[in-house]
Amino acid sequence: MQSAFSTLDWLVFGAYFLVLGVSSFFLSRTKITSSRDYFLSPTALPISAVALSVLATSQSAATFLGVPEYSYKGDFTFIGFYFSTILASIFIAYVLLPRYYEMRAVTVYELLEKRYGASAKKQAGVMFLVGRVLASGARLYIGALAVSMILFSDIAFAHVAFSIVLLMAGALAYTFVGGVRSIVLSDVIQAFTYILAAVAVVAYLTLSLQDVAIFQTLNEHNKLNFIDTSWSGDFNIFALLSGWLLLNIAAFGLDQDMTQRVLGCKDKNAAAKSLLVSALLTIPVVLLFLTIGALLYLFYLQGGAQQSFEGEKITVFMVYILHEMPDGLRGLVTVGAIAAALSSANSVLGAMASVAVEDLYRPWKLKRGTMDEEHFLKTSRVAVLFFAILLSVMAMVSYFWQRYSDLSLINFALGVMSFAYTGLLGVYFAAIFTSRGNRTTVLMALIGGFVTVLALQPYTFGITIGFAWQMLIGTAVSFFIMLLGAKDE
Repeated sequence: MQSAFSTLDWLVFGAYFLVLGVSSFFLSRTKITSSRDYFLSPTALPISAVALSVLATSQSAATFLGVPEYSYKGDFTFIGFYFSTILASIFIAYVLLPRYYEMRAVTVYELLEKRYGASAKKQAGVMFLVGRVLASGARLYIGALAVSMILFSDIAFAHVAFSIVLLMAGALAYTFVGGVRSIVLSDVIQAFTYILAAVAVVAYLTLSLQDVAIFQTLNEHNKLNFIDTSWSGDFNIFALLSGWLLLNIAAFGLDQDMTQRVLGCKDKNAAAKSLLVSALLTIPVVLLFLTIGALLYLFYLQGGAQQSFEGEKITVFMVYILHEMPDGLRGLVTVGAIAAALSSANSVLGAMASVAVEDLYRPWKLKRGTMDEEHFLKTSRVAVLFFAILLSVMAMVSYFWQRYSDLSLINFALGVMSFAYTGLLGVYFAAIFTSRGNRTTVLMALIGGFVTVLALQPYTFGITIGFAWQMLIGTAVSFFIMLLGAKDE
């Protein structure tokens, strides 16, 4: 029988939102006088805070619910994705960050302006916004799905839509007034919240399985594999060193959502340290969630989990939360899922607004006359509000999209990101490693990468190919298009 929220659960839930309210009030009191302060922070951000913020942003509700599903059905090979993140972080630290800091960039797309002209920066900014609407809308939807199931005991569209609005309101509480500094410091709170929830679940499950030889049984069922040397697995070593590596380079080095807070560090060395520390911290955090999935496999080994909720497939972790979790812990896990969702939602609002204002609106406005910084600061906050509404709408669209595509939550969240990333990767690789390409081929390459990934979707031409290979092929097409263009004189 499905369990409802108890009084203790509601107390935990209420305490969390009280902390959100109080912390958002104090964090929004930072004095901000320009859009640069709003998007990069008026003072240098601490390395530790930036590292935790990047960690929190990369671990969305898809991680919270989707990663245990992976180890429940398979093994621990998903952890390879995050070792790929470390390799990507090293590349970004030594190749991309020095260029961004040399330019004193507010957004990463300013590098393309220096190489190919103002139009290239605008085109890349638009591609980022399109990709982020898709990817972050999907992440917001996944978080709202969990909240709806736990709070309302159903996944009716009206309740999922309410949950989406609730999560976005929480994200706006930090982002609207205080900008990126509030986002970074609030992410520290969110990171501790969902990590605490994961630790509590692992501890409780371990105690529940005290009569089970955990490691021996998992080993007998081939659940402790960490490396996949086949060609067929989603996270085999060949995919990790190719398509998934490319995705991580794009996510942490070309995506303003991740790089915005890294650009707020004191210098390129501090930025590089924060990025590498974040990548290293991710490993034990993801192992926690993989461990939850493995323990749930043992918990349901005899009878199996009925992974159905009102006719829809749900993750095994959600089954456990709904049916087995004790009072108090259910409330803690609920706020953990909300924290994971908020940490990715609040940062993307600042990132999208920074690109829209600094890369698109400011150049257009300044061509028509001088404007003071107060105008751009007000515009930045309006942009944050606009993207909050847009992402909420996209999350509601994702309610129907994910059902139609029939993808797992983790693959759905990762997969939609590849549409914009392939084009950006091809353009940046040409800009950094070759003398080829021009303002015309930039637009063609961005579109070419997007269209290639679209063509490789099963619902387009019936092609079934892993997302890692979609990334590789899409990036290769985009890069080849850039090589066709001679350098502008």
